Amino acid sequence: MADLKLVNVCKSYGQVDVIHGVDLEVKHGEFVVFVGPSGCGKSTLLRMIAGLEEITDGDVVIDGDYVNDVDATDRGLAMVFQSYALYPHMTVRKNLSFGLEIARVARQEIDRRVAEAARILKIEDYLDRHPAKLSGGQRQRVAIGRAIVREPKIFLFDEPLSNLDAELRVATRVEIAKLHERLGATMIYVTHDQVEAMTMADKIVVLRNGVVEQIGAPLDLYNHPANLFVAGFIGSPRMNLLEGRVIGSRTGEIEIEIADNVRITAPIGPLPDVGKVTLGIRPEHFARVGAEEAQLALTIDFVEALGGETLVYGSLPGGSQPIIVKLDGQHLIENGASLSLTVQPGQMHVFDATGRALPKMRATAAAA
Repeated sequence: MADLKLVNVCKSYGQVDVIHGVDLEVKHGEFVVFVGPSGCGKSTLLRMIAGLEEITDGDVVIDGDYVNDVDATDRGLAMVFQSYALYPHMTVRKNLSFGLEIARVARQEIDRRVAEAARILKIEDYLDRHPAKLSGGQRQRVAIGRAIVREPKIFLFDEPLSNLDAELRVATRVEIAKLHERLGATMIYVTHDQVEAMTMADKIVVLRNGVVEQIGAPLDLYNHPANLFVAGFIGSPRMNLLEGRVIGSRTGEIEIEIADNVRITAPIGPLPDVGKVTLGIRPEHFARVGAEEAQLALTIDFVEALGGETLVYGSLPGGSQPIIVKLDGQHLIENGASLSLTVQPGQMHVFDATGRALPKMRATAAAA
C-alpha cells in the first residue's frame, strides 16, 4: 500500500504564509496532479511531502505513519525534478545504479532493478552511453529510471517536462501515463500546464495562492467548476466569462443581460438579492446557425484556421465582452463579418458576485 494523507498542512516563511491548511487524501495507485499558476505553492507542497521543506503546521501521513520528523531519505519516496540532475561523467547504467550502491544494495539486486527499469523505459540501448550523448527526452527517461530503481512507495514529479520542446512534451507525457498504468504506483505530479493535468490525472488538485480551490477528476472539474478561477484555468481555449446582471426573475428561471439587447434566460430557482453575475460558456459549446435561427450575433475580430478546427475571436454588440468560439472543421470566415450562433442547451455556468458557481442549469439565449 502507498496511501498519502495531508492534514491541515501549512507553510510559512517568517510572517509570510504560502500554504494555507491543505487537506488531501491520495489512495494507493492514484495519479494526482497539483496544478496552478506560477507561485501558487504547488512545488512547495510537493517538497513538504518529500521531506525537503519543513512543515510549519499540520501533518503528512504515509501509510498511516506520521512522517513530519522523518528525513527525506527515510520516507520511501522518489522524486524526479525539472532538471535531469544526471551525473555527466557516469554512464546511464551507473546513473541508475549509483544511489543503490550508496545504499549498499546487493549487486545482483542492483543489476535486476537496473535491467527492469531500462526495459520499462526502453533505454536498454543507451545503458553504456553518457548523458551528453542523449536527447532531452532520453535524459528525462533516465531521470525517471533512477526513481524506478528505488522501488519507492510514491513517485513525486516536479514539472519534469518543462525543459522539453512541444513534441517531446507530448511524447514523454504519454510515456509517463503508460508507466503509471504498468507499475500501478502512486504518483503525484506538479505542473502549471492544465493540458498535462487533464490528460494524465486520476485526480486534480487546483491551487491558487496556497489555497486548494477544487479537487476532483479532470472531467468533473471541466464540467462542474466550483468557482470562477477553476472555470477560467481548466480548459483550452479558456472558458468565456461574460459579466452580466440579473434583470428579471420568475419561477424557475432568471434573465441575465450580458450586453445591450443580448439576454440569456437561465432556468434556475428564484435568486433574491442577486444582481451582478458572470456567465460562463466554453468555446466549443457554441453552434453556427443561419441568421434566422441566431441567438447571438458575434462581430469577428480574428480567425485561426487550424485545419481540424477553427478558432474565432470576436465580441458582442458594442465591442464589449470578447468571446472565443471553437468550431469543428474548416470555416471560411472574414474579419469584420458577423457570425450567427446558438448556445448548446445545458452548456452554461453561472457564478455569483463572489465567484461561486451556482447549480448548473439548462439555458437558452435570446437577442432582444
